[in-house]
Amino acid sequence: MTSHDLSQAKQIVWRSFLAASQDLITAIEAELTLECNLCLSEYEVLQHLTESSTHSLRMTELAVLARLSPSGLTRRFDLMIKRGFVTRERCASDRRGVIALITPEGMRQVELAKPAFNRVQQQLLFSQLSPSAAAQLQKISESISRACVNEELLATG
Repeated sequence: MTSHDLSQAKQIVWRSFLAASQDLITAIEAELTLECNLCLSEYEVLQHLTESSTHSLRMTELAVLARLSPSGLTRRFDLMIKRGFVTRERCASDRRGVIALITPEGMRQVELAKPAFNRVQQQLLFSQLSPSAAAQLQKISESISRACVNEELLATG
């Protein structure tokens, strides 16, 4: 066993974490598709736009928030334009920038999808956690996210 090998207990933790994350995303995706004909990435894009005070965001910022690559967001966004959920326009202050805007139809779609999204989260995630466990999960998740951004961690391996 090398210093890079993980113990069996750690492997079990990893596999449990991965399975739970994937199962939850799959369940939310299935429910949104079934009830609203909307995929999770579309819902997240629309949700971020509705949460913006101007109902618009720069495409680069939206890609980060929605955890999509710039090209992945462009492909998803093109499909969402065809469905009438969003539009894009050039940024007035920076002609190279592109602004994503939500349409009234996109706002309607978010409102239709929100109950299904919230219900699945409540039933499959939050019902399994006490308030203190939810706070711990948030803290752990934020710590993992910070570690993932820290390039030095991976460079020393």
